[in-house]
Amino acid sequence: MSNQLRANSLSFFESLVMGIAGSAPGYTIAVTTAVLIATAGKLSPGALVIFAVPMLGIAVAYKALSKLDVSAGAAYQWTTAACGKFMGFLSGWALLLASMVFMVTGSIPVATATLDFIDPALAGNVFLTAAVASAWFLVVASVLITGIEITSRVQLVMTGVELVILAAVLIAAFVHAAHAGPVNAFSWSWFSFGYTPGSFAASALAVIFFYWGWDVTANLGEETIGGGDSAGNGGFSSVFVTIFFYIGFTLAALFLFSLKDARNLTDNIIYNMAITAGLGHAGGLLASVAVILSSIATLETTMLQFSRTLFAMGRDGAMPRMFGVVGEKTQTPVRAMYMLMAVGLALVWASSLMPSVNAIIASSVNAVAILVAYYYGLAGLVAAWVFRATYRQSFLRWLGLCLFPAVSALMLIGLGLYAITTFNMVTKIVGLGGFVAGVIFFRPSRYAAVEALPAAVESNA
Repeated sequence: MSNQLRANSLSFFESLVMGIAGSAPGYTIAVTTAVLIATAGKLSPGALVIFAVPMLGIAVAYKALSKLDVSAGAAYQWTTAACGKFMGFLSGWALLLASMVFMVTGSIPVATATLDFIDPALAGNVFLTAAVASAWFLVVASVLITGIEITSRVQLVMTGVELVILAAVLIAAFVHAAHAGPVNAFSWSWFSFGYTPGSFAASALAVIFFYWGWDVTANLGEETIGGGDSAGNGGFSSVFVTIFFYIGFTLAALFLFSLKDARNLTDNIIYNMAITAGLGHAGGLLASVAVILSSIATLETTMLQFSRTLFAMGRDGAMPRMFGVVGEKTQTPVRAMYMLMAVGLALVWASSLMPSVNAIIASSVNAVAILVAYYYGLAGLVAAWVFRATYRQSFLRWLGLCLFPAVSALMLIGLGLYAITTFNMVTKIVGLGGFVAGVIFFRPSRYAAVEALPAAVESNA
């Protein structure tokens, strides 16, 4: 069996779509808008702007590092090369763990949205939700195993339909608010910095969860036409598309619902928006279609990230080498996919032991966010180190490639560390316990350090 993925399978446009699908506008809006409003209140639109800044700094870092060194391991590869085996392994482990936790969070909305077609009252049944989520999980995983080309075509259709439906619901929501009058009158203070110490960290983590996922394009760099250059540009550009939708829907939520009502709509706020905006039951179901498509799309990209990162780590020996091979026909890391399916299904059913769907989502959002803050932060610091001497070429280039990623990285890591003190026990066990458990799997003698970035550092010194 080979250890090379299928090259030149994705175009820049497909990479852009993958980045959008990775952030999953429909899914994220449906699930996380209520979580953000519960923590930030009327400051939610501003939070999406303010905390998008460090995310853009990390996107700049990914764009530059992808061009410098294309790898299915992305952040794991770069961190290993610049910071050594231990830090690189933990970067990869953080992504794997975040992806595993997200398989629960990502599967639940597609299940609840599916149940809306039968009876919305069923969406609160945790056991039934787990059963439907498992079925969807297996369907998505089966598509990925068939190959990256088919996966990409499915992704293009799903994401295209999703964005059209979201745009229609968003327009209807603003039109309704303009005619009937908004529940909360717009104020520029919504974009101010009036957070309490507690709400600041919680709001920042919710926003990190909003934007997370676009970096899947870097993990697909080996399979993209133009390599890391196209992959990095695709991920960077996708962030701006999602910013537009996230801010728009958060504003719409404040216009249509009271703060008390909005914070309780964690199962599918888009469905409720469509109904409230006058699109009727059919419009609500159409909104549920968008959430289903988005949930499937982001499950797909999360599985891609997991499988490509585990593949890269297996190829290097950081994880068992059995994961570092691809299928002869599909040239996809099938063994990594089988591991993903087993772990994902186990976690979906383990989540059914929790008392409610809301509890699952709230704990998962926080746990994923601190893991993402860690490996994003490391990538930002790596970029700052690699491009530290670019001031010799241009001061503006140094600001963009060194200082901006460095400040963004420190902000994300600092927020993650502070937020840990505010977490409940479930979140600490999932987020921190799982992360610490990764040390057990670290075996430095199994693999040699990656050499690409140290050489790049020397050339920039």
